[in-house]
Amino acid sequence: MSDGGLNLDDFGDLIERPSARLRRSAEERRARTGLAPGALGRLDEVGGWLAAAQGRVPVTPLERPRAVVFAGDHGVAALGVSARAPGSAVTLVRALLDGTSPGAVLARQLGVPVRVIDMSLDCPPEDLPGDVTRYRVRRGSGRLDVEDSLTAEEAEAAFRAGMAVADEEADAGTDLLVLGDLSVGGTTAASVLIGALCGTDASVVTGRGGEPIDDLAWMRKCAAIRDGLRRARPVLGDQLRLLAAVGGADLTAMTGFLLQCAVRRTPVLLDGVVATASALVGQRVAFRAPDWWLAGQASGEPAQGKALDRMAMDPLLDHGVTVGDAVGALLALPLVRAAAALAAELPEREGESAPPVAPSAGGGEPEPAVIADAT
Repeated sequence: MSDGGLNLDDFGDLIERPSARLRRSAEERRARTGLAPGALGRLDEVGGWLAAAQGRVPVTPLERPRAVVFAGDHGVAALGVSARAPGSAVTLVRALLDGTSPGAVLARQLGVPVRVIDMSLDCPPEDLPGDVTRYRVRRGSGRLDVEDSLTAEEAEAAFRAGMAVADEEADAGTDLLVLGDLSVGGTTAASVLIGALCGTDASVVTGRGGEPIDDLAWMRKCAAIRDGLRRARPVLGDQLRLLAAVGGADLTAMTGFLLQCAVRRTPVLLDGVVATASALVGQRVAFRAPDWWLAGQASGEPAQGKALDRMAMDPLLDHGVTVGDAVGALLALPLVRAAAALAAELPEREGESAPPVAPSAGGGEPEPAVIADAT
């Protein structure tokens, strides 16, 4: 990034699309397996996405996925917009760390390590392990309906923290990242971001949250989102200011994380509305970035549906999982693993044919048995 400060415009230059040439090569290899077109449904599509992201045909089976969960408390929760008490996200984090939350159970069953990143939990940092709190930028985010969630300095620190986590995972050889969140008030912040970026009214993006709220709480949440939208619209042209105004530290970090994953050519499986809101902001920063992300599930939150439509993403699952904790994306992970295994291991059948692969820019030499793009 720029030496003098964080310049989000740099991402537009740094992020390239996954290889369209290798996606075509993966499709042609699939045609030579002898299976009828469409017989594997969306698994073929996901296999092609992985080939393009990995820069390799055949695809390499997924061996080192990791779930990364960003956590924070949001000041707007004080308005009673959540079924949980304000400032109580730390209890969710402790359950994940103790192995007793839904996400922890699924991750354990799938053999996926989980990393928790505290960005703005409302508790003393010494209450949690140092590796969880090392990137925290503040204790709780500001109340987005009447004040900025973050200062400009805090927003930059949170964004850079997300980038740093992405770099650490890429350097460690993680081959697929599962992105989730744990927060109280986070769906309200996500809905404001999505409503602002999609140009919709508050009522269109106001959902019931991770633990469904009653009608009175829904009305309070809708009013908070309406007020947040009034504060968000004047800064729509500056994505970092937008995140500082209404996003909070966790969503800001998740946006930096997603964009840096795209820079590092590391594919990401998205969970629910909070991850999707960060992805939508990331798309506004760098329009090619969403090609590196896959929507794991449709949570049923109306704001998530709006954002997925805007990014032309079709989620793998539609089970209405709203619990957060990366649960919906973890449920989709076996499908992605299955697609990788099929794309890697299905043999080509003698006598089967496929359209010829277009020659590379270097000339008309035949493609080798394993095709890989330099990265």
